[in-house]
Amino acid sequence: MRTYVYVDGFNLYYRALKGTTCKWIDLPALFKAVLHPQHQILAVKYFTARVNATPADPSKPQRQDVYLRALQAYRAEVEIHFGHFLSHTVKAPLANPGSGPKYAEIIKTEEKGSDVNLAVHLLNDAWQDKYDCAIVVSNDSDIAESMRLVKAHCQKRVGLLTPGSSHPSRQLLAHSDFSRHIRISALQSSQLPDPIPGTKIRKPTGW
Repeated sequence: MRTYVYVDGFNLYYRALKGTTCKWIDLPALFKAVLHPQHQILAVKYFTARVNATPADPSKPQRQDVYLRALQAYRAEVEIHFGHFLSHTVKAPLANPGSGPKYAEIIKTEEKGSDVNLAVHLLNDAWQDKYDCAIVVSNDSDIAESMRLVKAHCQKRVGLLTPGSSHPSRQLLAHSDFSRHIRISALQSSQLPDPIPGTKIRKPTGW
């Protein structure tokens, strides 16, 4: 069965990878481990955004860049598609204001574009008959409508892989033919080689 996998990168990271030693993840190997052998994975589309350095973690962009280069060097079937971050100052209420000011100005950073990009690619690839089954790796309900359209108008199968141990989104489940969790054991057994063969790319220290 021709299969395309659509990965919400930040959803996967924050729900399953953050705080673990599994960040050097080999995405195609992970999905081959989780899915049935009938799935012939032709492409893994990874949707993310370039992260920014912070005072607490100035090397964050370098680590991300190393990982993305490793994926592209080792796995030809992986495509990386970028959204972007928006940062702006907003006023937010204090949790315990006491007798002082009740609001504080904070810098709010939001990742934009990845969910929209994922939904557009999911639909466009279905209309072009590039796959028989699409696998959505996310728990973001914003993707539900694109899944519904793929099933209703393109007659494709849609599977849902939920990162972490939380319950799958009901909206996503409603438009899925099957659903599975991505377990920590699958993450641990699906790591990229270190270094990447034929390159000098190595796993970042601390990963």
